[in-house]
Parts: sequence; structure tokens; C-alpha cells
Amino acid sequence: MNDASDSSTESPAEAFRAGARATLPLIIGAIPFGILFGTLAGPSGLSVAATLAMSLIVFAGSAQFIALGLLAGGAGIGVIVATTFVVNLRHLLYSAALVERVKSLPQRWRVPMAFWLTDETFAAVSNRLLTHERDPNPHWFYLGSALAMYTNWQLCTWLGVALGELFPDMTNWGLDFAMSVTFIGMVAPYLRSRPMWLCVITAAAMAMATWQLPHKLGLIVAALCAIAVGYSAHRLERARLEAPL
Repeated sequence: MNDASDSSTESPAEAFRAGARATLPLIIGAIPFGILFGTLAGPSGLSVAATLAMSLIVFAGSAQFIALGLLAGGAGIGVIVATTFVVNLRHLLYSAALVERVKSLPQRWRVPMAFWLTDETFAAVSNRLLTHERDPNPHWFYLGSALAMYTNWQLCTWLGVALGELFPDMTNWGLDFAMSVTFIGMVAPYLRSRPMWLCVITAAAMAMATWQLPHKLGLIVAALCAIAVGYSAHRLERARLEAPL
């Protein structure tokens, strides 16, 4: 059912609040994720200032965890930068999916929106755009979602740093389950087509097959293979549908 008529009368403030509300379930899942990052940063070799700065400036949960793992493993700066860059290439796909709805916005909007683009915000905004095709305030909805996630991530990083000093064994509490659960929750609603299923299955299979590669390079291999398979399947499906009978 299309809710476009409801959103057409929505004010920017209402759209902002709706964005924050829509992201709340994902925020709840990300709380242990953020706390865990704060607790792991110190043992991995980051100072408190560097830990807080990473969350403020980088603001990319999976990239931050990967950087910690590589740092703890003694990887060089080049490997860390290259690995996190490849892992975050998915944001190019997110941007491509949203570009038609934001390309008319001024630069003062597009720059912060690019910085605040995360998996959670993309999931919330994509669902909004699917159900509100004529939404006049998608950027305000986006802002509400993004700021809610950004504020949560900073608070959880602070909390993780503080708790890590009080409870040095917190890394053994199993909080890392939150990362897997959060990503599963974001991906599951989009498993509606064969290319998406093939992409997910390929990523899982390649991640398990290459987990022994050094410096977490298996993540890069799995991501690239999944993108290649998913995109190829999508192109083949489009070609089949467009082929003359």
C-alpha cells in the first residue's frame, strides 16, 4: 500500500522524527556493537582520544572493527586503509540507489548526508522511499535517521571505553553477537529476488572458504565475489526479461 498521501502533508520536523523512530530498532541492535568497539579499542592499541576520534570522524562500525583487528594483528597502514576502503565500497551502491532522490539538493545537504550514510540509515530510508514515493521531505527523514544513529554511536563508544576500564574482561561477554544480528536484520527484508539470494549465499560461502587468509583478506575476497555474482545475475535476469518473445 502506498502511503504517499500521508507523507505529502508531513512537515520537515515530523519527517525528522519519523526517521529517528524508524531507525530505533536498528539502534537497539547497534548498542552492544558500539559498546564492544569502545571496550576493544584499548586492548587493540588505540588511546582513548584516538578511539573517540575514530567514532567521530570515521563513523563506520564494520570498518572500525576491521581496523582494530588489523591493528592488533600488526598490519601496516596501507593494508588497513585498503581493506576498510574495499569493505566500504558497498556505500557506492547505497549512494547509487539514493542519488535520484538527493541530486536536486544543495551541497550543504549532500555533503553531510554522504558522511552520515550507514547500513542502518540506508535500510530505513530505502524502506521509506518504497512506501512514500512522493515524499517531499526524504532528506529530513534521512537526517533524523542519521543523527539518531550518529548520536547513539558516539554515546556507546564513550560507554564502551568507560566500561572497558571498569571491567577489563568485557570482551569475553559475547557482545560481538550484536554485529551479526544487526546485519542479518538489515539484509533479510531485501532477500526478494534471485540475484540478492545469490549475492548473500556467495558472500557466506566465500567468507567461510577464505577465513584463514591473513589480515582478514578473506573479507575482501568474499565481498568482491558476492558483488560480481549478484551483479551478473541481475544483468542476466534483466536481459532475459527484455529479450523479445
